[in-house]
Amino acid sequence: MTNSSTKVSRRQQILESLAHMLETSPGARITTAALAKEVGVSEAALYRHFPSKSKMFEGLIEFIEETLFTRIGLILSDTEAAQPRCEKIFLLLLTFTERNPGITRILTGDALTGETERLHTRIQQLFERIETQIKQILREAEIREGLRPRLPLSAAANLLMAAAEGRIAQFVRSGFKRPPTEFWGEQWPVLMQDFFYEPLAQVN
Repeated sequence: MTNSSTKVSRRQQILESLAHMLETSPGARITTAALAKEVGVSEAALYRHFPSKSKMFEGLIEFIEETLFTRIGLILSDTEAAQPRCEKIFLLLLTFTERNPGITRILTGDALTGETERLHTRIQQLFERIETQIKQILREAEIREGLRPRLPLSAAANLLMAAAEGRIAQFVRSGFKRPPTEFWGEQWPVLMQDFFYEPLAQVN
């Protein structure tokens, strides 16, 4: 039991050190030698916990997925209306990135330059999964609330994703000086203005 706990703790320490280095060295490529020095172990010790650097990045991506989709599940169970559901999901995404700058470099692909294509694909799938969830919410809005986006479903979901991803990209590009939640409170109502309409009301 003790050995297992120690192993998990060391894995966690390695991932936290990697995230910290991504935050404090924006634009730099992280080497296993530098990471081992940050953790305070040998490179061989790193590889006892992760067979490759790609697996370390995968460990951080798993953390992102688990955190975001667990909380999205809670939002869906606690909130019924489409607009507040979308608002809470995007605020979650922006707040998560703001609190985890180093990890955000993985989400934008900035930290994955030169890494295996598998990691880029997994990040792409993560965003596609969120966009699919938004489309599902918008689809259910007509059934539950009699509301329909003015744009076609895919275009409407993509517009909201693009707005949020733009804030995240600016955060990384600014060296973490422009928080992704900056102005979001003012921008969201504008995005929602005339975003939905009531098709039955127009017929009447």
